[in-house]
Amino acid sequence: MRVNTTRFGEIEIDQQRIMNFPKGVLGFPDNSLYALLQTNNDGSFFWLQSIERPELAFVVCDPVLFIPDYQVPVKGDELQQIDLDSLKNAQILIIVNKVGKSLTGNLQGPLVINVNNRQGKQLVLSEKKYSTRHPLMELPASSEKQVCQTA
Repeated sequence: MRVNTTRFGEIEIDQQRIMNFPKGVLGFPDNSLYALLQTNNDGSFFWLQSIERPELAFVVCDPVLFIPDYQVPVKGDELQQIDLDSLKNAQILIIVNKVGKSLTGNLQGPLVINVNNRQGKQLVLSEKKYSTRHPLMELPASSEKQVCQTA
């Protein structure tokens, strides 16, 4: 499937890699189809690119890379909404933002994706243990310009 994006131009995405967030993500309830793109060999950060809107994409990462003890308290009914019975078959991602010379992660609103059926849901955690701007890393001066252009 060919998809137009503002960041990467027209790209080919395997239909089997498309994820469905039936209720969208926060702020974008009408955009439900996304693909996870790896744009470099780093393997830490990815783009969650909307299939429906070329300009809509989020930088995401696995939170455990930066917060090894991060755990998502998910309620059973939330799991059922994406046909999961446990987090064993889930991929957890967080949305990353650039704030000044730092990268922060939204630990309060993780994305939970069923790896078997590619259905996803963004949670809003009620406990205040985590923040929406948790510091992940400081940007090295040499890469700051590059991140500014892509984030």
